[in-house]
Amino acid sequence: MLRAGALLTAGGATLPLTGCDLFDRNEPPPPPDPLEPLAAESRELAARHRAAVAADPTLADRLTPIADAHAAHAEEIQRLIGRPAPAGSPAATGPATERDGLLAELRAAEKRGRESAAKACGAAPAERAAVLGSIAAARATHVEVLR
Repeated sequence: MLRAGALLTAGGATLPLTGCDLFDRNEPPPPPDPLEPLAAESRELAARHRAAVAADPTLADRLTPIADAHAAHAEEIQRLIGRPAPAGSPAATGPATERDGLLAELRAAEKRGRESAAKACGAAPAERAAVLGSIAAARATHVEVLR
């Protein structure tokens, strides 16, 4: 096996082997998977719910299970994609600080999320549609929980 910095002996001369193109192919990265925005949205929704709990701890019993569901959805979508999630966690946008405002913002975000999950489900191949349909259904129930 050759390594960068290895030596090659040719015709009695010792030559360093560096930068050979055999192992350093400049292949383009794989194209983005159409589900990557949905995975990012799931991570962002989880972060929004956790930020709302931090702003109003009395909502923890109601919002923590939803945040956990979004985190699980993000993990499952990444499994479908076949690549790990990007490093770092999304920053949640600054939610309102009063209870009704927090819930209204989360409800609006869940409605947008439900629509994007339903759209992704409709466009997905059969092997992905079941998981995406389940995520869309979960987001629809989240909207109701947030009423």
